[in-house]
Amino acid sequence: MSAVKLLWVPSEDRRKNSGISRFIGIVNKKYNLKINDFSDLWDWSVNCRDEFWNEIWNFGNVIASNKGERINNGEKNFKAHRYFPDAKLNFAENLLRDRSDNPAIIFWGEDKIERTIKHNELYNSVRNLAYALKKSGLKIGDRVVGYVANTPETLIAALATISLGGIWCACATDFGVKGAYDRLAQIDPKFFFATEAYYYKGKVFDNSEKIFEIAKDISTLKKVILIPYADVPRKKLENNSAYLDDFVSGFGDRAGPDLEFVQLPFNHPVYVLFTSGTTGAPKCIVHGAGGTLLQHLKEHQLHCDIKPGDKVFYYSTCSWMMWNWHMSALASKATLMMFDGNPLYPDAYTLFNFADKYDMTFFGTSSKFLDMLHKGNMKPKDHNNLSSVRAIGVTGSPLSLEAFSYVYKDVKQDVHLNVFSGGTDLISCFIIGNPISPVYAGEMQGIGLGMKVEVFNDEGKPLTKNQQGELVCTAPFASKPLRFWKDEGDQKYDKAYYQEFPGVWSHGDWIEITDRNGAIISGRADTVLKPSGVRIGTAEIYAQVQKVEEVLESIAVGQQWNNDERIILFVVLKDGLTLDEGLKKKICTQIRINATPRHVPSKIIQVEEIPYTKNDKISEIAVKSVIQGSEVKNKESLKNPTALDLYRDLKDLKED
Repeated sequence: MSAVKLLWVPSEDRRKNSGISRFIGIVNKKYNLKINDFSDLWDWSVNCRDEFWNEIWNFGNVIASNKGERINNGEKNFKAHRYFPDAKLNFAENLLRDRSDNPAIIFWGEDKIERTIKHNELYNSVRNLAYALKKSGLKIGDRVVGYVANTPETLIAALATISLGGIWCACATDFGVKGAYDRLAQIDPKFFFATEAYYYKGKVFDNSEKIFEIAKDISTLKKVILIPYADVPRKKLENNSAYLDDFVSGFGDRAGPDLEFVQLPFNHPVYVLFTSGTTGAPKCIVHGAGGTLLQHLKEHQLHCDIKPGDKVFYYSTCSWMMWNWHMSALASKATLMMFDGNPLYPDAYTLFNFADKYDMTFFGTSSKFLDMLHKGNMKPKDHNNLSSVRAIGVTGSPLSLEAFSYVYKDVKQDVHLNVFSGGTDLISCFIIGNPISPVYAGEMQGIGLGMKVEVFNDEGKPLTKNQQGELVCTAPFASKPLRFWKDEGDQKYDKAYYQEFPGVWSHGDWIEITDRNGAIISGRADTVLKPSGVRIGTAEIYAQVQKVEEVLESIAVGQQWNNDERIILFVVLKDGLTLDEGLKKKICTQIRINATPRHVPSKIIQVEEIPYTKNDKISEIAVKSVIQGSEVKNKESLKNPTALDLYRDLKDLKED
């Protein structure tokens, strides 16, 4: 194997003062262990899972009216297994534990709105809205949905809902009417919160028509509640609609000083999240309160070293699970730094300016954002201070080797680059970093604590290190989803996770574990290329194409051809460039020398645009469907669905 570049080593002081080192000290003393590093801790966490999750409960200071005696329900079956079956708690109570006058939220709405909300102010706002919802008929188990921007009011609506035992579910405002309706209507909501208008690239977008178009065919709705945000005239509303301030004030000041936190079972539903929907109708995944809370406490306090008073940012829309993940940082008494709008407006340094102004400690973003900065030759280290930023979190898609090095060269040298991977399915991560281990170029640091991840081949046999296969989890974890909504007999649920390898969670990522216990994800198993039967992850190709300076973006798919599959590579070039034979040869040579001859595409085709999902993931499945002449299901899940027209009926794809 070739040498892997070491990019960062935590200082001894940082290791010693980290949350994970304190956790190691606790379990060493309690269980008479000699855990010395992260690998030792991971081994213990997956081999002594009951003890581990019990210690996460204790370390995270979970607030509950009853913990119960049992750590699990005794079920050996992966699907039937449940943690803390006798516990009673409220998710929102754990997030609203800080009632001080320290900042709970620092919000930027592009360059138009800037606000700070204290913890006690957040508590009071949630209390008042919860009272109005309760008096309006919200009951335990009722669904409340949002068509919302990433503003403090969205967070307040979610917490108010959850405090009463309701279930929160949201779509971002970039969804069209059909995309939002197809998701929200599935769960028969009683209340509908919607951001009336929002800012994007400095412009105002009025949502009003879309909001009422979505709502008109949802027969279960009792109330539509408009959240004022961008500057548009207030409208005269129908009887079943109200502005947020009017809805709350309509019940006067009768909420009382205390917020009621309904105590509910550990596995009471808290969120419904939707899959991207690129392979069919979006699946409604139901997540439980207790498992989500424990998983987020673990990831925040141990893997990300988030402490009380830290200022935590993650760029996300309300459709992405990272919004839910970010929100949970309140349970660690951190300050949420929230941003709504275009992160590149008015320029590429906007989010770094946000970090400097408010001493951000955790900067969360997507792989695509870093790739764009790299390709644009942006150098935040020369433009910004960033002295307060201890960690940069990255997820969404595999981070290129060049982007790893770019962070340390052009963003910040002494920073923990924490690249993670998991998803909507578990509302958390299978692969995630930690603050006490080194960072190597091109590798995520390792597997999450308590997550018994293995790599299987097609026959369901475990593979050794440095072999590629499918990511599976062979033991139950706390945030395993409860079910899919309206999935009779759990048929879709079972098919999604347990059908491929019975009794084992199949996640669908193509992965290898390295000698250093790091992880490299090469793409999704369902988009793996198979020329001549050899399996190739698309990220292996992207890693090389990324190094060709003329190329801005690329997407690789397989096309059935002459009883085999050939690789087709589409590229977006820098402005003014045209794909000629010389550039094709340069791309192929880069791939052949640094990967293998099998990775070299049969065709390279220039396009103007690549389709992305609304979570900034390239949609290989959609492109493959187009070039095969198949129907693209649920185009509403795409950010730019018209880009697919660029891939239809291409002459090059009809020739050898």
